Amino acid sequence: MFFILLLFLSELFIFELEAEIQINKLIPLNNPWSITFIDKDNLLITEKKGNIKLYNLKEKKIYKISHNLNIYNAGQGGLLDIIYRDKFIWVSYSEKLKNSFSRTSIAKSKLDTKTLNFKNIFEAYPPINSGYHFGARLVLKEDYIFASLGERGKGMISQDGMKHPGSIIRIFNDGKVPSNNPGLVNKINWLPEIYQIGLRNPQGLELSPFNKKIYVTNHGAKGGDFFGEVLYGGNYGWKLLGWGGKNYIGTKIGPKWKEGYDKPIYYWTPSIGISSFIIYKGTEFSELNGMAIIGSLKYENLYALNFLDVKEKPQNIILVEGKLGRIRDIEIHPNNGKIYLINSENLWRLEK
Repeated sequence: MFFILLLFLSELFIFELEAEIQINKLIPLNNPWSITFIDKDNLLITEKKGNIKLYNLKEKKIYKISHNLNIYNAGQGGLLDIIYRDKFIWVSYSEKLKNSFSRTSIAKSKLDTKTLNFKNIFEAYPPINSGYHFGARLVLKEDYIFASLGERGKGMISQDGMKHPGSIIRIFNDGKVPSNNPGLVNKINWLPEIYQIGLRNPQGLELSPFNKKIYVTNHGAKGGDFFGEVLYGGNYGWKLLGWGGKNYIGTKIGPKWKEGYDKPIYYWTPSIGISSFIIYKGTEFSELNGMAIIGSLKYENLYALNFLDVKEKPQNIILVEGKLGRIRDIEIHPNNGKIYLINSENLWRLEK
């Protein structure tokens, strides 16, 4: 009960918090997509066109790291997420194939600050000729990697368990497939890597440090962004369900939700252009502990979502449009809890 009470913040209090926040621009970047800390002084950054960079907070210097990935840098494709643990890094990326085809792939390399030698541990099937909706965020949980895969603009492919686009997958961190995944237990028409289906363009994926559950943000069409839990063998219903959204031409996309499908915890209609998020745990902004801190591409706001108690005042805006631009990724400093984030042009730090 104390924990839930601690999570609840009034709208007035959030706007008071905004007045306390110091916004520091650290370095210019070229369309960055992801950041991850490797220790308290260094973080890795991906840029969509294919660069991996190391930024040292003490020296305030940035270094480019060479690599062997074959990047499809077109449309929404490119070098995407990056995560680090125990001297290894994993990336998701749009892999360039023949005749304008591409796929969302996951690769692993031992960390080297000069050159990275990646090897694919997952390749989405089938390859598709499209520049839309790759996803693709990564989460490490124990020995597993979870990844959110966009449906490449193909709609109903998200309901086809024999194809990866539009799903959450779970593999071991070396690429092997867990024997208790749904497709090997009770979903005989699912590929063995698939954990959950029915997503459109899942732009955020995080492991809660509090309850150890994994949560996802999904970018809807014209409306229908949502925040929800990743569920074993589940189905969020795209494109049978629209979560309150419409096609860009204005036509309705099914019902918001119906029985038999996973129900998101929170919806946004109209869409906020939802992107990545973190579940905050730290000392710098201790009043936000347990909340999902969510970025917006459309409105350029930073939201605090009290997702454990959405029936009460669930959502507040921490920072409003015009201060940070289109927010792409968010991370927490491992020691002090300061918030680091990227937009399309810069790396920023939020602190008190």
